[in-house]
Amino acid sequence: MSCFTFLKVMMVLFNLAIVLGGATLLGIGIWVTVDSGSFLNIFGSLSSSILQFVNVGYLLIALGAVLFVLGFLGCCGAQKESKCLLIMFFSIVLIIFIIEVAAAVLALAFTSIAETLIQGSVTPLLKKEYGHSPDITKVWNLTMSDLKCCGLTNYTDFTGSPYFEKQQEYPAYCCDDTTPCNGTIALASNVTGCFPQLLSEIRKNAGVVGGVAAGICVLEVAAMAVAMYLYCHLDEK
Repeated sequence: MSCFTFLKVMMVLFNLAIVLGGATLLGIGIWVTVDSGSFLNIFGSLSSSILQFVNVGYLLIALGAVLFVLGFLGCCGAQKESKCLLIMFFSIVLIIFIIEVAAAVLALAFTSIAETLIQGSVTPLLKKEYGHSPDITKVWNLTMSDLKCCGLTNYTDFTGSPYFEKQQEYPAYCCDDTTPCNGTIALASNVTGCFPQLLSEIRKNAGVVGGVAAGICVLEVAAMAVAMYLYCHLDEK
């Protein structure tokens, strides 16, 4: 078997795996979007922590769609020996690679800004949706119960929320499970916000995340190298 044929077969198999992975992520994303309650019940506190900052369902749908299209281009490009599909595959992977590198640099350089943006977006969400949206209320209740915390910063994050307006009290988690939980008891209880603990958990797993990201980058570089090799040697066949 020649080098060209071997790389062609590997390209087809590799991208077929990407297509299947993309389809799987699409299915999971649709499931999470349609039935987030089941997702929370199965994956517990980890999923509730993630859902604080991103809409997992839409993220998985977008990621799955990109992977499906990418794998399809790579698989068909190698199988049909199409220069057009191969260069499209190479270009998309290159764009994704550049975005990932840029995102990593920005994440390292602007961590404090990212934290400020998260705080500036989640607190208004709590004031608007906690006690009104069943999904967001359940997510935060799970998070506060597991991490023994209250709100993103403290109990004042719930002031003016639909829950507070209806019950005229704060969630019991803000008063060490004491009810009724009014402002005086919440202030005396001094239960910390969830943001520092969530940030700590993320930093603990930063090494794993970095390793996975580095592995993905290596695969992307290898995929681009193989695609360009096939592209350049098609005319020599």
